[in-house]
Amino acid sequence: MSPRTCFVGAALSAVAAALLVAGTVWAQPASPADSHAGHAGHGTAAPAASAAAADLADGEVRRIDREGRKLTLRHGEIRSLSMPPMTMVFQVADPAFLDRVKVGDKVRFRADQKDGAYRVTDLQPAP
Repeated sequence: MSPRTCFVGAALSAVAAALLVAGTVWAQPASPADSHAGHAGHGTAAPAASAAAADLADGEVRRIDREGRKLTLRHGEIRSLSMPPMTMVFQVADPAFLDRVKVGDKVRFRADQKDGAYRVTDLQPAP
């Protein structure tokens, strides 16, 4: 056998071995959780409403300032703003929000920061 034949044979053997290993690794799930256990979750994506509800923070109305268009809320963590629980004054995006609540009401709300001020952009009664 010539050195060239030996080299080609060895190269083909190395490629075949690499493909065998790659195929075996590729066919295995990365972890038991990735095995998809019967694919039970197909077609059960969470509705957009559930995702939106997850963005809402819990709060309690402490004060209503209709003239100033402000609402004081004692609130839990506001994840979208990386804000810990506290009591603070918010502006409201829609003054009609102030007519839907009274002091002591438990609410769920979404807030943002605009022009350096925090404001409530969605306000709902707590379930």
